[in-house]
Amino acid sequence: MIDVVLDLLTNTFYMMTPLLLAAVGEIIVEKSGVVNIGIEGIFLLSSLSAAVSTFFTGNPYIGLLVGTIIGLLSGVLHGFVSVYLRGDQIIAGVGYNSFAYGISILTLIYLWGDYSGSPTVPKIPVIIINFGGGVSLTITPILALALIIAVLAWWYLEKTSWGLKLRACGEDPRAAEAMGVNVFRTRFYATIIGAGLAGIGGAYLSIGWLGSFTRTISAGRGFIALATVAFSNWNPLLAILGAFVFGFADGASTYLPILLQKITGVQYTAESYLFLTIPYITTLFVVSLIMKRIRLPRALGKPYIKE
Repeated sequence: MIDVVLDLLTNTFYMMTPLLLAAVGEIIVEKSGVVNIGIEGIFLLSSLSAAVSTFFTGNPYIGLLVGTIIGLLSGVLHGFVSVYLRGDQIIAGVGYNSFAYGISILTLIYLWGDYSGSPTVPKIPVIIINFGGGVSLTITPILALALIIAVLAWWYLEKTSWGLKLRACGEDPRAAEAMGVNVFRTRFYATIIGAGLAGIGGAYLSIGWLGSFTRTISAGRGFIALATVAFSNWNPLLAILGAFVFGFADGASTYLPILLQKITGVQYTAESYLFLTIPYITTLFVVSLIMKRIRLPRALGKPYIKE
């Protein structure tokens, strides 16, 4: 029984890592008044760039760096369109998701002649805790990084004057401007930081979890990260719990068919696709429960026009 629990925990830790990174990043972005629903696209492009750079260099840490840079550049693009050009933030995010999906398939075909996925690439080493008797728990070091970032983000937003100024930009940008805060610059930098954290999560998908890139590697996890933001009520510490809940649902969706096969001796094929719906059903159920209790930043999604 203990081996089942530890296997589920291992899967949960793997799945919650990108969700937590992206959710904390999006909390920072939305606290400033900007919404970025392009996390799915950032996951795709960061994961692809991490896999490509790791394939050619053989170093997953270079892949992690490149994936992070791609996320930062995505934030620059979204921040410029949303903050300085006052573009529609939802449309910009949807457009970026579509662009990322298309460019990832073209890259796969151009480099490897295969539109489904890349060859296997080296992964970042994991930490294995052995309990004896063949029972162990596997933890990725990027999860530890994500937990540290979540705590630091909470401290920054809630306990520092810089965090107060950032939150003011998302609540009442005119009052923030009267306080001497540069609303445009604050929102722009917040968008870059948030996208950079999503970039780390995207890179992790290919060089920390799967060991390759596939065109469906994000699998809606960018939108689940957005649901984690709502679940946490824009609190980075609660985002840890939200990422664990959704990560558990995601991990269970892949582990349960394997567990049932071990117990019954029957190989599940078509039925396994039903289990893959678990994280999405969980997301819909949880979000429907909390929607009436959450409080959005008042200026979220509203371009600031300086008078």
